[in-house]
Amino acid sequence: MTTLKQRSGGRAGRAAKRKSAAETHFDLAWRQWKNPYAPVEQFSVDEVEAIHLASLRILSEIGIKILTDEAHAMYVKAGMRDAGDQVIKFDPDALMELIAQAPSDIIIQGRGPGREVKIGGRNVGICTTGGTPNFSDLQGGRRPGTLAALDDFCRVSQAFDVIHMIGPFVEAQDVSPNLRHYAMTKSVLTLTDKVPFVFFRGTEAVADAYEMIRIAHGLSVEEFANTPVSYSVANSNSPLQLDHLMCRGIIDAARAGQVMVLTPFTLAGAMAPVTLPGAIAQQNAEALAGIALAQIVRPGAPVVYGSFTSNVDMKSGAPAFGTPEYVKAAFASGQMARRYGLPLRSSGVTASNAPDAQAAYEMQMSLWGALMGGTNLLLHGAGWLEGGLTASAEKFIMDVEMLQMFAELFKPVEVSEATLAVDAMADVGHGGHFFGTQHTLDRFETAFYSPLLSDWSNFENWTERGSQDATQRANRIFYETVEAHVPPPLAQDRVEEMEAFVARRTDEGGADIER
Repeated sequence: MTTLKQRSGGRAGRAAKRKSAAETHFDLAWRQWKNPYAPVEQFSVDEVEAIHLASLRILSEIGIKILTDEAHAMYVKAGMRDAGDQVIKFDPDALMELIAQAPSDIIIQGRGPGREVKIGGRNVGICTTGGTPNFSDLQGGRRPGTLAALDDFCRVSQAFDVIHMIGPFVEAQDVSPNLRHYAMTKSVLTLTDKVPFVFFRGTEAVADAYEMIRIAHGLSVEEFANTPVSYSVANSNSPLQLDHLMCRGIIDAARAGQVMVLTPFTLAGAMAPVTLPGAIAQQNAEALAGIALAQIVRPGAPVVYGSFTSNVDMKSGAPAFGTPEYVKAAFASGQMARRYGLPLRSSGVTASNAPDAQAAYEMQMSLWGALMGGTNLLLHGAGWLEGGLTASAEKFIMDVEMLQMFAELFKPVEVSEATLAVDAMADVGHGGHFFGTQHTLDRFETAFYSPLLSDWSNFENWTERGSQDATQRANRIFYETVEAHVPPPLAQDRVEEMEAFVARRTDEGGADIER
């Protein structure tokens, strides 16, 4: 991969001379999705209620181990019971009162105009992949993530309107852990104007990231605390535990008024029961416990019900994604989130180790499960590979193509005298064609979705152009889009204030990420 330094000279000039693939594939309607379809339901109303009651039994009879004293004390003060050995057992009525305080709809403000994201109801926000230790492309294969790789993902994400929120993509392993969040947050804030992600890496790191985001938005401390402008994920330690960093993150996000997604990582047959109803009941119990903590800290704190239930390969123990079980779990999770009036998070995931046919069909299955299950927040929407261990340049473009097709699928279809086209049929008559009719000429440029990645040419033309397959074309589009990137506007005084903050914190030794 060419380095940023090598590419930087002349990028703006080259971008002005030609349009990137992304520039010909944008649509303002893609910036805020609204799902027009009723969600698919896996279980009957009675079965959903049975799962709910089983979850309450788990919480009241077995409990959740809370591995931090502050959160433990908060639960007890809110009416839950200390059962010893760091276990909290929940009062069902008190728990449900807390859950009822969470908002059903959230608006997360992006930094740029038109970049706000609505989640809840039929609204859907799309995020990139995040948290992967490795990066891969055709040029260099799989290797440890770097800040340069993250920067390129930011540049490409900025270009496509179907991407609404920025994930942490890859770990910048060439930056020391105590300083990494400064570099990664600055990249997202300067190379994109979309909603950023904040890792729960300890109170100091979270506070640092929030301060940088506050500065970039030009908000006062009070305005920031009342304006969701970022999102984070807390994963319960399945089965039935919340560790120190996750508890701290839930508390920090609630106090700051920022969005927190509580996502149990429940793999049926490993960290959850092998049966789907049992796995969903455990997921539900863990999600409710974490969401309740946010409401104890700040009633009305913006939270999202996270689902990530899938299964393992019972021959090897390896996680499996994009499976029929994953899809059923996504449908069921939507039912549980709607039962509590909470926005739902799902994911676009695959276990494939390469951006190949397996990656595509498992991703397609995941997307159908998530989107047709009624998700409001799709995490890992573009770039996820190898069960989340790798962010792939080619897979990112493949996923953007699929997301754009879903965005088109979700667009309403107008039924009118003009679209019913009876007059056009009368003009053509029997046995003719519609290519040259005025009805077609007036609409042909926008009538159908135009693909970003797919090649619809015949075999001879495809062969003449080098017989490139989808993965090769995706690699080309990715790096063309990197080259065409122009950073979105950010006031210079905000950049300088952010850089001064980072310099001061760096001089102080950075963040203690252990607490």
